[in-house]
Amino acid sequence: MAAVSPRSSLAEAARTRERIVQVAVEEASRIGLESLTIGSLADRLGMSKSGVIGPFGSRENLQNAVLEQAGQIFRAAVIAPLAELSPGPARLTRLIDMWVDYLADCPFPGGCFVTAASMELDGRLGPLRDQLRRVVTSWRAFLTGEIAAAQAETQSVPPRPPEEVATVLIGISMAINQEIQLLNDRSATERGRAAMRGAVGLPPVTERDHALNP
Repeated sequence: MAAVSPRSSLAEAARTRERIVQVAVEEASRIGLESLTIGSLADRLGMSKSGVIGPFGSRENLQNAVLEQAGQIFRAAVIAPLAELSPGPARLTRLIDMWVDYLADCPFPGGCFVTAASMELDGRLGPLRDQLRRVVTSWRAFLTGEIAAAQAETQSVPPRPPEEVATVLIGISMAINQEIQLLNDRSATERGRAAMRGAVGLPPVTERDHALNP
């Protein structure tokens, strides 16, 4: 029997870890990070409990990996498409469109992962809450910077503080998520898109926009 090379073993271990995290993200999206259990994951994956926990060392480390993966998925959907645009109104428009599209066709079964995790963990002290706080703080800082850059080019009157506008946009995003997930109201998508654009002083949604964002 041919020996398995160390490189192949490492690649297989990485694939196993990735598979565990993927299933754990889906599970946590439905039931919450704190309700995530090694036993339920083992059953879904057809693995032993030790096989599930082994790549992470602890349930807490697995939860952290799940939260990090959820953040990467969000960044890929909302932030990565901005790479070719310079900061300004066009880039902020793209950000809003990508953000709303992410909420409308969410990659997580339970809707926006960070929104759900924030509701779950905001009153619970601990390392997981601390990591979530860093994720949210980073996103708010990025969003505030994008708003400030757009305001610098477009406002003819003193604008609202970028931090205040960011709070409004995040509040609208939570409302969109709730209306889609809880109320099953698909009209929330375009209503929310229009509300976000209005909040930052961008032109309303046009027929051309609908063509670009079917």
